[in-house]
Amino acid sequence: MVKSKIMKFLSVFLLIAIFTTMHPLNIYAEFESTAGSAILIEASTGQVLYEKNSEVSMPPASITKVMTLLLGFEAISKGTAKWTDLVSVSEKAWKMEGSKMFLQVGSKVSYRDIIMGISIDSANDGCIALAEYLCGSENAFVSAMNEKAKEIGLKNSTFKNCTGLPQEGHRLTAKDIVILSRYLIQNYPEILEIESKTEFTFNDIRQFNRNPLLGVYEGADGLKTGWTEEAGYCLAATAKQNGIRLIAVVLNTKDEKERQIAGQELLTYGFKNFKFLDYKKSGDIVDNINIENGKKTSTPLKLDNDIKVLIPISREKDLKTVISKNSQSLIAPINAGVSAGKLEVKLDGVTLASSGISTAESIDKAGFFRWFFGGLRNLFSFMW
Repeated sequence: MVKSKIMKFLSVFLLIAIFTTMHPLNIYAEFESTAGSAILIEASTGQVLYEKNSEVSMPPASITKVMTLLLGFEAISKGTAKWTDLVSVSEKAWKMEGSKMFLQVGSKVSYRDIIMGISIDSANDGCIALAEYLCGSENAFVSAMNEKAKEIGLKNSTFKNCTGLPQEGHRLTAKDIVILSRYLIQNYPEILEIESKTEFTFNDIRQFNRNPLLGVYEGADGLKTGWTEEAGYCLAATAKQNGIRLIAVVLNTKDEKERQIAGQELLTYGFKNFKFLDYKKSGDIVDNINIENGKKTSTPLKLDNDIKVLIPISREKDLKTVISKNSQSLIAPINAGVSAGKLEVKLDGVTLASSGISTAESIDKAGFFRWFFGGLRNLFSFMW
């Protein structure tokens, strides 16, 4: 009987120990996207919140057009194109297959309408017209796409065309797509004003935005869908809730319904399980540093910038502050604001945010007697 009670007690104790020591993130690990490849990031920091096969190169279908649009907006910012420019429609553009805005060969269409058609109608004919207008040919435009990809850090993607139609070697990764999407949104936020429109009428033909989250998912306002037989159903989606913008990419889902659900689940996972925390403020005193030959023997170190971190909701107590000083002491005289190192905020060994730290006050050099007796004191302290 006693042995039985002891065994029951040990069993209960073991269960309590398991649950109290279980890593809090394990409760989120149960989520897994149904997409063949997926990634979720917070837009302002680029912090990755979830990924699955995110560095596997896959056919991206019309998500390719995120890069096409980026070059289109970049041309406006550089002054090489204007919204009111008239774009000539070539026979090649007119003959394009797949989704289109129904451009007429030989016509001239405003640059703005071309961008609208690519964004909302996913217009392949619009992509060719834009490429030829900006670079003279699609081949030259594709070279510019690949150069831009290298410039913004896309490491495992290769563009072969500007539409996303199937072509040997035309591959992107979910990670590169999310980097590209973030770059476009951060540098040209007006893209979301276009991408959030639910319909576009051109040449009396009314077409609807293919993004399944618009008007359905709270805060959704972009970005691009895609489909081909080899790529499956793809989505680069973004939404903003409670001051947080997330960007999700799902590739290779089996149908429209699975694509929509996969995109919604990924965004909901981020919004429900993560929060921003105002961790420290600029000017906060975070440490001290010794001063040699100064009127004071030390000075406080202050934080140079605000630190705001995105963390799993239940992990605030697990954050670690790590301070790295450039040296253990400074030599007087010194001014306020002298760089002295950095402060990092870490979770599970991963740095979430950092800021420089600097001296909070000026310290004058000590006079001769203060310096002399200070030296004696240090000598006797050392001898003792």
